[in-house]
Amino acid sequence: MPYINVKTNVSVIKEKEINIKSALGMAITAIPGKSEGWLMVGIEPDSILYFRGEDAPAAMVEVSIFGSASSNALTTLTSHITGILTDQLEIPSDRIYVKYTSTADWGWNGSNF
Repeated sequence: MPYINVKTNVSVIKEKEINIKSALGMAITAIPGKSEGWLMVGIEPDSILYFRGEDAPAAMVEVSIFGSASSNALTTLTSHITGILTDQLEIPSDRIYVKYTSTADWGWNGSNF
């Protein structure tokens, strides 16, 4: 039950959107037990983002997961996410933040896991 939300100040054409969604689906497997089958992805292009006082290409990525993950798995996922956004949107890796949130409570289909 992971959710990855990508907020960026870059425009994202449909082809890149699909490429990012698919690549994140593969990347989430860095966390044991997580797969694209339960992954929800949000992409918010053309957002107002300033980083280090500049509006150059940047991204804020929020990853929410049900349960927990090891530091090593999250480090690997951060590397994958950064690579995907650098490759697809040409955002320099030093202008991408990735924030993780874990929870023991996750609702779906009218109930909680």
